[in-house]
Order: sequence, then structure tokens, then C-alpha cells
Amino acid sequence: MITNGFTYIAVLVFIAALLVWLQRYTKSKFFDYAPPIVLLYLITMILCTLGAWDMEATKPAYSVLKNNLLYAMIFLMLLRCDIRKIIKLGPKMLGGFFAASVSISVAFIATFAIMKGPLGSEAWKALGALCGSWMGGSGNMIAVQAALDIGEADMAYALVVDSIDYSIWVMFLLWAINLAPKFNKWVKADTTTLDEVSRRLEEDAKSNEDKATFVNLIFLLGLALVISAFGQDIGAALNSAMPFLDKATWTVLLITLSGLIGAVTPVGRMAGSTELSNLLLYSVVALLASRASFLELTDAPAWILAGFMILAIHGIILVLLAKIFHLDMFTCGVASLANIGGSASAPILAGAYSGALVPVGVLMALMGYVIGTAGGLITANIMSLLA
Repeated sequence: MITNGFTYIAVLVFIAALLVWLQRYTKSKFFDYAPPIVLLYLITMILCTLGAWDMEATKPAYSVLKNNLLYAMIFLMLLRCDIRKIIKLGPKMLGGFFAASVSISVAFIATFAIMKGPLGSEAWKALGALCGSWMGGSGNMIAVQAALDIGEADMAYALVVDSIDYSIWVMFLLWAINLAPKFNKWVKADTTTLDEVSRRLEEDAKSNEDKATFVNLIFLLGLALVISAFGQDIGAALNSAMPFLDKATWTVLLITLSGLIGAVTPVGRMAGSTELSNLLLYSVVALLASRASFLELTDAPAWILAGFMILAIHGIILVLLAKIFHLDMFTCGVASLANIGGSASAPILAGAYSGALVPVGVLMALMGYVIGTAGGLITANIMSLLA
């Protein structure tokens, strides 16, 4: 059993590194269906369940790192979110994205109303965190967890649904690619706009081929850590002056604003933010999952069923909207996964349609990251009214 805090952190980061390395060098199709970040959840939770580390002895290391790295990660991710580029997606794709987001929120509210008996009246908190994740990625889940002060035991339910149900949804969407021609014909979708957006994004990518350098990496890392540190200090001060929002919410808002401003400055064009933000994302996810034991998931079957119910309602609503507004399969699928999987999987699905469309998946995922925390918190508050 690991009792040393540094050893605990080292093992978590090594597991993340090993999974990413295996995906890169084995090029196994297995990782198309089970991305490294999902496997990281499961493996780390299994190790926690088996007692690989002492929970009390390693808690100080966990407590010191989790939020500090989280806020640095949020800032770095948002540096890639140039609002001017997102506008290039066009109204139909933006509409498809928001249709997916709204349908997910409705699905969570409806599922909680139906399943609050088996899940418990306080399940809205963990479901809110899961909704944050399913509107843009794991970073939003952690941000909602901090804002709602959700304990690790309750988060374990959200994590297991995020791991199991999400993985099956990714597999389903990858399989559904084969149905795209029939689906597009059925909804009478026009893919002309999609083809034009793809061409423009390819041109943008070719005009910015800088590589991450040591100078870029150390500057971005230092800037992100400083933003994280001062953001928390200012967030605490704002909470004292205006307590209608807690410290975590003020901090997230400040970090988000800093990232969006940075994205339209020369800092946003510096290569390296993607690599650093992914490194921090995997580290934070490993930390979070390392405090969740499967032994605490006595109600897991009900939660897994609730997760599939959410996905089913979301899928039905999205298909109906696609029929009404003539949205193509690519837009629907990538919009869904940009919300539910975020930057970890939306580009994978986009690339499965065409390598030229990967940037669309990236930009949609970044949109999800921008709205995910707010969407999760709003949905959680609505569900709390039904508790």
C-alpha cells in the first residue's frame, strides 16, 4: 500500500502516461472505443478499490494539487477557444451544437424526475456534475463538483456513469457513421455548408504550423499557474464581498474570462497550450478517480440505468430536431459527442467521417467546454427544485 504522497502522485501520472503511450504506439482500434481518459477513470478507481494507496496518508497531496491544477487546466484549454473561429462553424452547426446541449439538459431533468426514488433525492448534485461533463468534458465535471461542494463518494456515482455509459455511446456513434447517407436523405440535410467550413478550417490550420517549444511551454505553464493562484485569491475576495456566489464559482468565472481574453491575444496563438492542458486534464482526472472506490457504488446499477435513460432521451430529441431543421448525421453526432465526450472524443468521431473535419470536432468541443460548467450548474438547480 502506498502511503507516500509523492509516490501516489507519481503512480497516477505514470498510469496516465502509459495509457497515452499505448494508444500512440500500438495504434490499436481498441482505443477508438475506449479512449485513454476513460480507461484512466476505470483503472484508477479499481486501484483505489483494491487499496493500492492509503486514503488518509495521501489526502494532503490530493488536496494541494486538485484545484490548483484544475484552474490552470481550465485557463489553458480556453486559450484555444478563439470565438472568432467558432463563428466560422456557421449557424446550422452552431444550432446543432446547442440543440444537443439543450436536449442533454432536458434528458437529465426528465431522468431525475423519473429516477429520483432509486437514486435518492440528493442525486441532483452528482447528476449536475455529470451534466457538466456531458456538456463539454471532464474539466466541467470537476468545476461543477467544486462549485456544488460534492464529496468524493457521491462523485463516484457520476464517474462510473461517465465511464461506462459514455464508452458505449462513443461506440454507438462510431457505428452510426455507416448510417449517415440514409440518415441525411431521411432528414433532407444539405451538406454544402459542412464542406465549405471544412475547407476554411483546413486553410486556417495550414497557416499556423508552429511547434511547441521550451520557451512556449514554460511561459504557458507559468502563466497558467499564476492565473490559477491569483484567480483563487480574487475569487475568495469576491466571495467575501458578494457571497451570493461561492468562492469556487467566482474563481471559475474569473479563470474562464481570463482564458477567453487570452485566446484573442498573441498568447492564444502560442503553440503548447494543447499539450499542457491535456497533461493537466489527465492528471486531474486521475486524482479525482483515485478517491472513488467501487465498494461505495451499492446503487451503481440504478445509476448506470439512469445514464442510459439520459442518453436515450437526448438521442430521441436530437433526431427529432434533426428531422425538423434538416441537420446532417455528422453535425448531430459530433455535436452530441462534443458535449458528452468533449475534446477527448469529438475530434475522433469527426476524423472518422473525414480527416479534414477534425478541426470541427475540436472547435465544437471547445464550445462545450465554455458552456459546460454553467449548463451543469443551471441543470442541477432545476433538478434541485424537483428533489
